[in-house]
Amino acid sequence: MLRSMARCLMVGLALTTISSTSALAQSDAMPRTMVWTAYDLGASGYAEASAIADAFGREYGMRVRIQPSGSAIGRLQPIFNGRADIGFLGNETFFATEGLFDFATPRFGPQNLRVLMGKVNSFGMAVAADAGIDSVADVEGRRVAYPAANPSSSLKCDAMLAFAGLTRDDVEVVTFPTYAATMASLSENKADVTCTVTATGQMYELAESRGIKWLDLDANDEAGWERLNNVAPLFKPVSETQGAGLSEQSPAQLMAYRYPVLTVRADMKDDTAYAVTKALDETYGIYKNATATAPRYAIKDAAVPPIDAPFHPGAIRYLKEIGVWDDASQQWNEARLARLNALRAAWSDMVAENSDLGEDEFADLWSERREKALAELEQE
Repeated sequence: MLRSMARCLMVGLALTTISSTSALAQSDAMPRTMVWTAYDLGASGYAEASAIADAFGREYGMRVRIQPSGSAIGRLQPIFNGRADIGFLGNETFFATEGLFDFATPRFGPQNLRVLMGKVNSFGMAVAADAGIDSVADVEGRRVAYPAANPSSSLKCDAMLAFAGLTRDDVEVVTFPTYAATMASLSENKADVTCTVTATGQMYELAESRGIKWLDLDANDEAGWERLNNVAPLFKPVSETQGAGLSEQSPAQLMAYRYPVLTVRADMKDDTAYAVTKALDETYGIYKNATATAPRYAIKDAAVPPIDAPFHPGAIRYLKEIGVWDDASQQWNEARLARLNALRAAWSDMVAENSDLGEDEFADLWSERREKALAELEQE
């Protein structure tokens, strides 16, 4: 009897091993170990990366180590130097490919990055219901809250102003020390407009105190969306139903962006990028309930443009196989890749000619060269 039980146990273990090995074989070069970077513990991006790592472990036997960091450089440096494979990032992916902000220094410049997918999130302009502001155009001359040293939030706010043909010169910019303070500024009557995500505690407090209104970005306003995407070509319209003052019956027409953006180096092997993208799709049912918005990792939404950087060819191969990638996606990707290559070429020329400049002078000169390179690309 004991021998029989032992034999059954051995067979069971063998079948488990075969099943695990088979899963790895079917994954087309799925690595056995990977290192990922993400935002700090407590961030939704870290929680979702952890859930996906757990799903990969269960399904493929992969071991994943996640390195959290509170800074853009801290999340990207391990990817640049090959010590990490995937970053669960925010708009720093866009900044890194454009050579903006922290990346406008001789140490960095436009980085050769690619993406696998990015979860869809919404961002909007919120005002108090009693403020007498009904559209983005009405924001002209009003107090707009901007956070200090937060280029990601500030970029989105600039883009939404551009939707109505406005810039910071057309409003009264009120700078707050933190992003949280910008969101609280409306309830405290320290600003008239804030740019934010929809489901924060401060927005729910505003809805309870003064009422809340989200300023619509009409998806049919082609000129408005062209101006918006001239600020940064990574946003698209979204009808948001989750958040303060929102519901299925009362949605707002806002701006979609991606977070986390699953970012890799351009030199990741095509078969690896293909395997990981496929695994993200096939294990979706395991991790989709990790956070309130994790269902937005559905590949038909998360793996299509626009996004912060060009898609990796290996990811595109899988997306074509499942019918998610179309001609419009390919056209967008080719244009985004041309933009990245133009900026990298302009950077290379500038560095060769101006290696003796101080950091501030260097950043100012790069700003001019970058605008020139983009203008020339637009004329081609």
